[in-house]
Formats: sequence, structure tokens, C-alpha cells
Amino acid sequence: MKIQIITVGKLKEKYLKQGIAEYTKRLGAYCNIEEIEVPDEKAPENLSEADMQIVKQKEGERILSKIAADTHVITLEINGKQLTSEQLAKEIDKLATYGKSKIAFVIGGSLGLSDEVLKRSDFGLSFSKMTFPHQLMKLVLVEQVYRSFRINRNEPYHK
Repeated sequence: MKIQIITVGKLKEKYLKQGIAEYTKRLGAYCNIEEIEVPDEKAPENLSEADMQIVKQKEGERILSKIAADTHVITLEINGKQLTSEQLAKEIDKLATYGKSKIAFVIGGSLGLSDEVLKRSDFGLSFSKMTFPHQLMKLVLVEQVYRSFRINRNEPYHK
């Protein structure tokens, strides 16, 4: 299985990079994982609604350019469906069973995802109704994907 994690913006925090690197290394035993960072669009703090849409559209074009046609896309969205770890594991297992061997998880920038990316999404996933920094969500996501593979193989992992 090939998994892409596509994020907007460059990860700068060393502690997050270390955590992501650790789980990415562990995931290597289960799948081919690729991290893709697309540049965020520079924008001032107080944008108009129209300017926000332009920023999201430009970031969305960069995201979509990294996704192959045969890839199953899971977008992280505050209004997406919330799953338990076991349910996410079951979804990943189901995709592998039915021939969807390419999955892209997409984490948008600070303004969220463009309408075009949301239309391309096959599944909207929410980790919480709370808002988190997208850099932190990347670490949480990689850990949950790792946990999913452990669950699917009935391997021990702390609860």
C-alpha cells in the first residue's frame, strides 16, 4: 500500500519533525509512505472573503497536482466524520482489500481546503470539532495511521 500525506506549508518545529520521522520510520514496515509539503500562499492577516478563496484555490491547485487519478483521497476537515482508531483501521483495511492501494491524506493550510480539493475528496475525516495547528495534525495523523496498521495485524499497541 502507498500512502501520501500531503500538507500545506513547511514544517519548522523540530519536536514535530522528530515525532513524524519516528512514526514514518515505523510505518515503513507496513507501507510505502511519502510526505509531500506544498508551499503555502503568503497572505496578510486580515483578508477579505474573496482573498481567502483565492489563497485556498492556489493552495488547492498545488495539492491536486500531487494526487494521481487512481488515488483514494481522505481530507482532514473539521466537519468530516469522526472515527475511532479501530474504525479508521477498518477503513484502511477495506481500501486495501478492494484494490485501493494508493491513499492520500490531505491537510490544508490555515484557511482550510479549497472547494476543488473537497470535491476531489473521497472521504472527509475529522479528528475533533476543535481547531488544531495543521503541523500538529500531521503528527497525530501519522500516529493514527501507524496504529491502524498495528490494529489490522493484531499487533500489540498501548490503548
